[in-house]
Amino acid sequence: MRANKARDTGPEQRIRSLLHSKGLRYRVNVRPLRELRRTADVVFTASRVAVFIDGCYWHGCSEHYRPARANDSFWREKIDGNRARDRETDQLLADAGWTVIRIWEHEDPAEAADRVEDMLKRVRAAWPSSDEESPERRRLTT
Repeated sequence: MRANKARDTGPEQRIRSLLHSKGLRYRVNVRPLRELRRTADVVFTASRVAVFIDGCYWHGCSEHYRPARANDSFWREKIDGNRARDRETDQLLADAGWTVIRIWEHEDPAEAADRVEDMLKRVRAAWPSSDEESPERRRLTT
């Protein structure tokens, strides 16, 4: 299990490359909330959008997850814990005003990148116009 990478996985790199080619700039493996010990794979800080690219095994994809044959109770607990932590992370970020996007590793990278781009456009379109812009939003965009 040591060979499994925690960051810069193939799916992450493909999606990041597509986002970058769309002209989108982001931070990689950053805590969206400093006080929360959870890192998102791709973070758009000014827009407050956090993208998580979840592995099918580690996050219990309903399509591709197959239970372990050895030490199955340990792994079932581990995967259930990961799922619960994912839900908690989504809720904590949403409560703090963040938009969370979850992408499964098996998803088409181009479609996933389009989904992220579309969400960023919607989030940015909801920003107040420049004449009524809040000081907080100005601080986030500078």
